[in-house]
Amino acid sequence: MKYVLVTGGVVSGLGKGVTASSIGLLLKACGLRVTSIKIDPYLNTDAGTMSPSEHGEVFVLDDGGEVDLDLGNYERFLDIKLTRDNNITTGKIYQSVIDKERRGDYLGKTVQVVPHITDAIQEWIERVAIVPVDGKEGPADVCVIELGGTIGDIESMPFIEALGQFSYHVGPGNFCLIHVSLVPVLNVVGEQKTKPTQHSVRGLRGLGLTPNILACRSTKALDENVTIKLSQFCHVPAENIITLYDVPNIWHIPLLLRDQKAHEAILKSLNLMGVAREPNLKEWTMRTEVCDTLCNPVRIAMVGKYTGLSDAYLSVLKALLHASVACCRKLIVEWIAAGDLEDVTAKEAPDAHKAAWDRLKGADGILVPGGFGDRGVQGKILAAKYAREKNVPFLGICLGMQIAVIEFARSILGWQDANSTEFDPETKNPCVIFMPEGSKTHMGGTMRLGSRRTYFRLADCKSAKLYGGMKFVDERHRHRYEVNPHMTSQLEDAGLSFVGKDETGRRMEIVELPNHPYFIGVQFHPEFKSRPGKPSPLFLGLIAAVCGQLEVVLQNNDHVSSVVPKTIVTSNGQSMMKAHQNGNVTKHSNGLVNGVYSNGNGVHF
Repeated sequence: MKYVLVTGGVVSGLGKGVTASSIGLLLKACGLRVTSIKIDPYLNTDAGTMSPSEHGEVFVLDDGGEVDLDLGNYERFLDIKLTRDNNITTGKIYQSVIDKERRGDYLGKTVQVVPHITDAIQEWIERVAIVPVDGKEGPADVCVIELGGTIGDIESMPFIEALGQFSYHVGPGNFCLIHVSLVPVLNVVGEQKTKPTQHSVRGLRGLGLTPNILACRSTKALDENVTIKLSQFCHVPAENIITLYDVPNIWHIPLLLRDQKAHEAILKSLNLMGVAREPNLKEWTMRTEVCDTLCNPVRIAMVGKYTGLSDAYLSVLKALLHASVACCRKLIVEWIAAGDLEDVTAKEAPDAHKAAWDRLKGADGILVPGGFGDRGVQGKILAAKYAREKNVPFLGICLGMQIAVIEFARSILGWQDANSTEFDPETKNPCVIFMPEGSKTHMGGTMRLGSRRTYFRLADCKSAKLYGGMKFVDERHRHRYEVNPHMTSQLEDAGLSFVGKDETGRRMEIVELPNHPYFIGVQFHPEFKSRPGKPSPLFLGLIAAVCGQLEVVLQNNDHVSSVVPKTIVTSNGQSMMKAHQNGNVTKHSNGLVNGVYSNGNGVHF
């Protein structure tokens, strides 16, 4: 097994996760099998109880693991399925060591950070690295490990020590360290400054780790004299110093690495030059170029609770992007804080209320993502009502599905107090209830998590057609509440259709409005399995409905594979999407990062 370690220096938020994912993709393009591990030094056992507004989204794996969002990047870039053990935290390591101590595994010895914690870290890495994640038998060729945080953080010290020992343990030719650092450009003089990276590397070397490759983040490509200076002071060959400068979207990063021969530097460090081939990124390059040249806009209103941080909905954004690129559309996200749509905001902040409704009404489609807590719920209900009444394409995910059911019950059945027991435990019409197997005393890991099977009850529904006419589909879940099975018959009699259910037939998974252009709610999270070139069917359906081409997609059972940018046509040779004009095409966005334009309030991208 070969190991590539990615560390970060100077400041956080440099893009270690994207860099690690891009390195994995580049090595995979060289014909190698790749797996990934993310180390998070925080004390939490997992990311499940952490606030999205502080840490970004909680990414859910097939096995129910609630993990850091970087594992989502790994899965999307490498098209693999990771496990909860691929995310190492301080909490997991200490818990495993303490459990061993309680069992008496240490034979009465004094349990210490060195060697017991450091040994546990190394054993965890070696154990997880050999688990296949690409659907093939046998271990991968290379394991890419990302160490979260910044070199010098106190909480990272046990991991730094363990990885220093680990590099010695696996030996030369089996370990490659890539250090991601910052080379800032001071506006006053316009000069690239190397001192922060010098200090970062010095600190890294002082802790027992020597970088093989430097990946330097900067606003522009490094000047030749800057590369020479870094090489001299950091003891890294000039050809092993890579520039990761700002690009329109992150799909360019693997191409940047390839163009600067990063794969050759890695393969030389790992003694794999004779095994690997030249990287084949033809399809990836074509998709990236298509993304950069898109001009026909599609506007999706994202009505959520955590709109101040786009990372809180990272997988949803990526799924929208995958679908938009497949449909040859430029994605513009209209960020709408759900609370701004509510009547109380009209009194307290009328300008924010008007702006929110203007963005909602100007959008081509509406998406209500998952969430917890009652803040903004009424605004989400109003958004679902607007989409239903105005025939605007709508996709509700998890809580988004639940509020769509609540809105239907209130507006169509006249149950004015219809609600979820999460928000009103005393409601007389509990359309959404707490699942009996859930825990009300422990928060972490007690939800309905991971991949679960959904059976289509109607073969003629939109969602079944979008999934290619399959009888069932496996998607990932993360929820404590569900639609009340005792009320579904009344809801269906009124026109709502529960077209997907679990294996028992009592748990509602997919809801549709049959007579609506596109109104679908799902209890699961389809965004977690969306991939570049293989968009989630439900997200593809949303974008296609917005473009007026949903019927083309529904008639093509192999739509997911046939609309990827390498062809941009359906299997019958016709263009998948034609130009769609609406009244908003002249409206300007507030910015572009990662190929997604965004409007609205808060801090985005």
